[in-house]
Amino acid sequence: MSLETWAMFVAVETLLCLTPGPATLFVASQAGWRGWRAGLAAGAGIVAANSFYFVLSALGLIAVIAASHIVFLTLKWIGAAYLAWLGAKAIWGSFQRRAPRRVAGPPVANSFRDGALVQLANPKAMLFFAALLPQFIDPAQGAVAQVVILGLTSQVIEAVVLTGYALAAGGLRLLLARETVARWFERGVGTVFLSLAAVTAFYRRGS
Repeated sequence: MSLETWAMFVAVETLLCLTPGPATLFVASQAGWRGWRAGLAAGAGIVAANSFYFVLSALGLIAVIAASHIVFLTLKWIGAAYLAWLGAKAIWGSFQRRAPRRVAGPPVANSFRDGALVQLANPKAMLFFAALLPQFIDPAQGAVAQVVILGLTSQVIEAVVLTGYALAAGGLRLLLARETVARWFERGVGTVFLSLAAVTAFYRRGS
């Protein structure tokens, strides 16, 4: 792999990571809602899911999965349903009577789990590894080694970007200690996830 190809991958991956989507919005919502530690845990879950995708990509399995219409539709609808559930849960929670310090919420480990599930159920993430990643691989060289290099590069970029989102959104923690603000924040987060669920549901390969 040439340095120019690697640099192009870095530029594309950085732009994709910075673009708001299910992963970045979930990290920001967790950090703003429950603190920067929850945001970092959610980001770690997303990076873990990407590691799983990279392993499948290196083994050549993800291209087979992406090519299967039934598997793609199944993953797409699971992803849409999960995002809709997160959105509905946030909106429903905003109408519940709050106990003191309820904002602390469930264990941070839940944020890791949900972050991983959000990324695993994201059809665009799967297609990135199945369609975009191979564009940066030179077939004349070892494919597995190149996937490892690109995978590690992607993971570092993703981790840095998501950490930035978590720390920035974590700054909202004090503001969200006010119940009225917290309620509207939850409703806003819920609305965003319901919108992402709709986008995922109507997503078509090649769009």
